[in-house]
Amino acid sequence: MSKKSLASLISDLQVWVSRSGLLHEIKNYEVSQRYIHMEMDCGEKITVRNSRNSRTARILRLKKYKKSCKNCKVSDEVINRFLQKHTDRTDTKVTAFSYSGSKKKKSKQLGHKKKKQSKVQVNSATGNIQSNISVSEEKTDNKIEPETFTSAQKERINELLLPGEKIPFSNEPSKFKEIESELVSKRRNDFKQMYENDREEQIAKLERTISKFFVDKGFIEIKAPIIIDIDSVKKMGIDTDHKLSKQIFYLDNKHCLRPMLAPGLYQWLKNFDKILSDPIKIFEIGPCYRKESEGSHHLEEFTMFNFCQMGSGANRENLLNHIDDLLKHLNIDYKIIDDNCHVYGETIDIVHGDLELSSAVVGPVPIDMNWGIDKTWIGAGFGLERLLKVKHGYKNIKRASKSHSYYNGMSTNL
Repeated sequence: MSKKSLASLISDLQVWVSRSGLLHEIKNYEVSQRYIHMEMDCGEKITVRNSRNSRTARILRLKKYKKSCKNCKVSDEVINRFLQKHTDRTDTKVTAFSYSGSKKKKSKQLGHKKKKQSKVQVNSATGNIQSNISVSEEKTDNKIEPETFTSAQKERINELLLPGEKIPFSNEPSKFKEIESELVSKRRNDFKQMYENDREEQIAKLERTISKFFVDKGFIEIKAPIIIDIDSVKKMGIDTDHKLSKQIFYLDNKHCLRPMLAPGLYQWLKNFDKILSDPIKIFEIGPCYRKESEGSHHLEEFTMFNFCQMGSGANRENLLNHIDDLLKHLNIDYKIIDDNCHVYGETIDIVHGDLELSSAVVGPVPIDMNWGIDKTWIGAGFGLERLLKVKHGYKNIKRASKSHSYYNGMSTNL
């Protein structure tokens, strides 16, 4: 059977899946001879080629997406239509989620009886729901379908689960509302216990831990402005035609929100070089802002920790010792990979699994002259949310972020 065009798929499904796996609901669209012009419910507008073999055409046929756009507010009805509607392939499979002990549906059978057992497990490392259905059967004309949950329901359960937590009601007939109610009750109790016993916010607590650790190592903590001159970004080698310029939140033609801590650190190194004795050791912890792509590792507002040492002792060995001391203190495993970046050139990346935790540099580097720095230096930057993501086993970095949706990794949508 011939494949439907992308325009036909969009006409049938009325949804669009972005490159990051975000499911949008289409508000309106126009089709020309070669292109499709679309506007989503969230206001995003895109133009794509009307190709039968495009990446999105394949995704729409396979019914794959990561999550729905929160601004589009895609309804369960639209999601169900996307998952269940047949396109040009009749063998497309939709994953069914069922729970052990669920009641078996009766069906007329013309052949022999069919035995079915279904189990659900939650991956202890990620909190993901996994379905394992084993079927032993002889000839039969009718199939018994397991209890299914919509994508929105599965997303809701994963939202309420904590890393390593298992779904309740494993031995009783269970439906979505029962599972949701039980998890909501558990999270409410968790919040009450936290309020009684702890009350520390995880990012703030990590900031205090790192700050004390580096003050004890002889570093001085500084605080630089969040709103900076665009000229400071240009001194970092990022002018208007640089690819990283697209990630910057510009406030006007002279100011922007800082995308990194480096401009402030450079300025303090220059000032302290006239005042303090060798070596100069400084650090800062604070918010940064970048227009990052969607994903489980990126945030547009995030918290950075950067340290620098200038003068004597500024060598690779001491740099790696500082990093090793910190990550051992936080009980985080890591490996070292030599890499390079657009700003500093050669870098030393600190990686946990496939997630980059830090990018470190041994100076001098060419951009130092823009700041009047002519001494050797070492430095590294860590994203605090990434450290928390690794430390607590969060699947998505948003659980570790500054948010109204999560507090210390737990959903507040209760």
